[in-house]
Amino acid sequence: MDHNNTNPSAGPVRMGIIGLGNMGLFYVRQFAEHEIPGAVIGAVCDVRPDRIPGETGIPYFSDYIRMMESGTVDAVIVTTPHTSHPDICIEAFRRGLHVLVEKPLAVTKSQAARVNAAYEGAAESGLVFGIMFNQRCIGYYSRLKSLIEGGELGRIQRFQWTVTDWFRPESYYRSGGWRATWEGEGGGVLMNQSPHQIDMIQWLFGMPERVHAFGGLGKYHSIEVEDEVSAYMEFPGGGSGLFITSTGEAPGSNRLEIAADRGRVIVENGTIEWLQNETDTSTFNRTSEDPFGAPANRRVSVPFEKSDEEEHAAVIRRFAEAVSGGSGNAGLAAHGTEGIRQVELTNAMISSLISGSTVELPLSADAYDGMLDGLIAESRGRGKKEASA
Repeated sequence: MDHNNTNPSAGPVRMGIIGLGNMGLFYVRQFAEHEIPGAVIGAVCDVRPDRIPGETGIPYFSDYIRMMESGTVDAVIVTTPHTSHPDICIEAFRRGLHVLVEKPLAVTKSQAARVNAAYEGAAESGLVFGIMFNQRCIGYYSRLKSLIEGGELGRIQRFQWTVTDWFRPESYYRSGGWRATWEGEGGGVLMNQSPHQIDMIQWLFGMPERVHAFGGLGKYHSIEVEDEVSAYMEFPGGGSGLFITSTGEAPGSNRLEIAADRGRVIVENGTIEWLQNETDTSTFNRTSEDPFGAPANRRVSVPFEKSDEEEHAAVIRRFAEAVSGGSGNAGLAAHGTEGIRQVELTNAMISSLISGSTVELPLSADAYDGMLDGLIAESRGRGKKEASA
């Protein structure tokens, strides 16, 4: 294995951005518009030179291997279509480069496991591996996690998260041939738009034991993958969850509601509202003599720390600090190896949607790969028939 032994004291971490689509160019603007302590763009890479953003003076490469071996970067930010994430991450680890990868880590659990294995093999050299789960840096989600982990809400009975503010018109899906196909994306709204919320589900509530999902393939758009899903989850200890998402509703909403022993919490429009029970539900249930009674509650607005730092910039800053030795992997917003949980939960939802049956977790990676291969083969068959018609 080659190692890019960078001396952190020599200056800021030089980031190589691989992929200059929507997110890659967004990160270029982040560096231009926000000071990100400890980090600079060392080079950019894309197969299309017309995507280079003006006269920046930043070294450009059309081949990411050449960029990795050029000596111009200490770390890479991977923002290509997500089917290519695993191979790029693995090649970076082989060359001793730190990696910050966009979500999702991979299309399938087996591919994510391959990335994690490559990282574990390279970790002894001190490499840092992060994933862009930037919503973990949002103040109200961080505060919500502390409420749950600190036991302030008591036992979580149920949650319902409706995320339908992903509306996309047909022109969005026509903007790239890889979009909304089993071969190009491995899914639709679950794989492209919703990984952040699916990560947050496992981050806040843990991994479920089983999943049952239903919805529509191309219900609102001329696409072969899912654009509406409702997924019911059962968790260890008896809790349940319902996740609803769509790219076909307008106006949409983003509302998380949690029913817990100590009341109901609603996260919406950047606020946390807690209908706080004066008596725990379970205690009231056992002790009340009123057959129609319910615990009294009071409305509380939960304060949380707000930051002026843009959340993507926060992830990059914390990544740079970890690379330079200031905090280590513990300081990351999200360690890259954690991305496999979001991928597995997404795969479970898609598997249930396609099969119409409940899926048990841990998910069988081999079974899922076989199902996805079958969907890709069917899609190719349809394409050949349409071309010959």
